[in-house]
Amino acid sequence: MPTSLSVNLNAIAMLRNRRDLPWPDVARFGEMALAAGAAGLTVHPRPDQRHIRFSDLPVLRALIDDLYPQAEFNIEGYPSEDFLALCEQAQPEQVTLVPDDPAQATSDHGWDFLGNRALLADVVGRLKKAGMRVSLFADGDGNLDQLKAARDTGADRIELYTGPYGGCFDDPEGAARELDLLGRSADAALAAGLGVNGGHDLTVANLPALVARIPAMAEVSIGHGLTADALEYGMAETVRRFRRACGQIV
Repeated sequence: MPTSLSVNLNAIAMLRNRRDLPWPDVARFGEMALAAGAAGLTVHPRPDQRHIRFSDLPVLRALIDDLYPQAEFNIEGYPSEDFLALCEQAQPEQVTLVPDDPAQATSDHGWDFLGNRALLADVVGRLKKAGMRVSLFADGDGNLDQLKAARDTGADRIELYTGPYGGCFDDPEGAARELDLLGRSADAALAAGLGVNGGHDLTVANLPALVARIPAMAEVSIGHGLTADALEYGMAETVRRFRRACGQIV
């Protein structure tokens, strides 16, 4: 199966939040993405609500339920009690747990699974009991001990942090090294029984090599690069471009 595309709406929400105005309409852009064939929508409601607001969650949940019931809602965040309560209210199909400090500008590293195994096992069990798939943000550095510890939490998937790979946009040799590490990490995760997602700084240019190396990658979640392209091509055409980069026939 081709890799699915989940459109991250955070950058659109951050643009909206520059003014006390209701545009750009986050839900409207989400609807355009789903109409163009995106498999789902991703949001990361941070405690300060600097992009996605808590009030966006029920609106996006209703959009998917009412118009695109085949699509998935993916909510990312650090597993604080407030975040877990938001997830239990919104009932996303997938929750992606990240180790972010609230002050971070964006996710920039994966979990230390060995050091946080007990914490994550408790949270994973709680979310899965409520019917949600759980993915854990993971460094794509090929550390097998860390990936085994991720499996031991009971999670369904990992999301490989692809930022170092995306950061090599002008360094082909560096990109090849990072792609090899991501591939080895994915191979180990799949062998351990974990599904594999990917996300961070992915573009139309670097996606094809990634999905060719990891053909079993279930999903990529893309926001910044996709939103930048949408300024040039429009949301619908941008989604189609990214779907083609994922290996989908569009």
